[in-house]
Amino acid sequence: MFRTMVRKEVQNGVFSLRFIVVFGLLILVVPVSILILTNDYVKKVDEHSYRRSGTEEYLKSYAHFNRLQNVIRPVEPPLPALTLVRGLSSDVNLDEFDDDPLPVMFPLLDLVFVVTVLLSLAALIFSYDAVCGEKEEGTLRLMLANSVPRSKIVLAKIAGGMITLFIPFLVSVAFGLSTVVLNPRVSWTGANWGALALLLAGATVVVFFFHTLGTLVSALHHASASSIMTSLCLWVILVLAVPNLSPYAASLLSPAPSRIKTSREISRLTGVDRDDLGRKLQAERMSALVKKYPVLAERLTEAEAKERVSRDPAYREASEARTREVQAAWDEANRIQTARARALEADLRGKEEAQTRLSRDLSLASPLADFTYFATDVTSTGLRDRAHFAELSGLWDGAYWSYVRAKIDSLQKKDPAVDWWNTPVDVSDMPRFQYTEEALGTRVKAALTPLLVLLILSSSLFVAAYVAFIAYDAR
Repeated sequence: MFRTMVRKEVQNGVFSLRFIVVFGLLILVVPVSILILTNDYVKKVDEHSYRRSGTEEYLKSYAHFNRLQNVIRPVEPPLPALTLVRGLSSDVNLDEFDDDPLPVMFPLLDLVFVVTVLLSLAALIFSYDAVCGEKEEGTLRLMLANSVPRSKIVLAKIAGGMITLFIPFLVSVAFGLSTVVLNPRVSWTGANWGALALLLAGATVVVFFFHTLGTLVSALHHASASSIMTSLCLWVILVLAVPNLSPYAASLLSPAPSRIKTSREISRLTGVDRDDLGRKLQAERMSALVKKYPVLAERLTEAEAKERVSRDPAYREASEARTREVQAAWDEANRIQTARARALEADLRGKEEAQTRLSRDLSLASPLADFTYFATDVTSTGLRDRAHFAELSGLWDGAYWSYVRAKIDSLQKKDPAVDWWNTPVDVSDMPRFQYTEEALGTRVKAALTPLLVLLILSSSLFVAAYVAFIAYDAR
């Protein structure tokens, strides 16, 4: 009986106008977007290779340590997953346009957009009349009159609707992947195929969420017109409003200091305030020093002071003590003001991180945010990959400076008269930055939280839809 009902739902869906429209849209959008992203990936690979070869040529002739670090900054190579998911790796600096700004003004589509926007909307379109539409046509009363359990009916509607939606989606993804597989410049590993399987699993949960939401709304209405309006309003809230409003809500609930004000305060602390404190500490130390060395109270010109130092050992001792005390006063002023500046920076950083975490937590109420976090983390194109890249860059930076110090020390031992900081040297043995992508298992563990939240939300909606259908008046 259950299989029969599922088959009926699939047949009704496949032969409907909405299926034809969704199929046509997906079969056009998905392959074209993957083709464009694949070509964009190949272009980035070429640019990255050209940049590396240019850097190596530069190092052979112009390797000055004074200017070297700006040339060999760590750069993350383009990853094969960019053929499916744009993520953060495709962000472009608006000041560095070379030919065409339109890809930034009108961002390219990717698999995340297809799932969270097109498929989610299609799921609501397929399910908004799942219950109230059957009631309007009179078929719901006939099913219930045949003693068909309501639990099987609601399960069959959700299962049949999801199967109907995944037919065009999987076909379109298969067509799109053909452009990736057939492109000789793209080389996918087993981890990439594993990430794709996880993306499809996540897409299943997203479709289940929205199809169940549509079924719930349908079970709360008795007319299809009102059901579709409610469904669309909820879609706008969940997909558009919640992710975009969460940063503003987080800024109100967990405010952070202004970066501009903090920067100005730090400049004041390490500038004017440091000078004032340095002069104050210097005066205090000099006041105590004059009591020990009364000769320092005498006012002498610079020439007179130099002449007296050369012939008067007592004055030379007092002068050296004055130099030490002045230096100690300014060192103390620098230490105090630097500590205050670092405290401000730490406070700003801590509050910004807390605000970011709160914004992310609030956005998890949106299935769009849940799937976006999950997809970008699994494919190494999101915030986690940025943190991973920063960690690798930090490790390389430490190795680079250790190399620089050791290299300069060895060169100075050979020829102390040369300024090796500004002289070309052989750096063929310098450590090069090598990016290594996180293991798929590590990425999956990090991406489980948004997926679990989405599963919990979907399960809650299913329970609500089941209860609403059980209590639905089919008369």
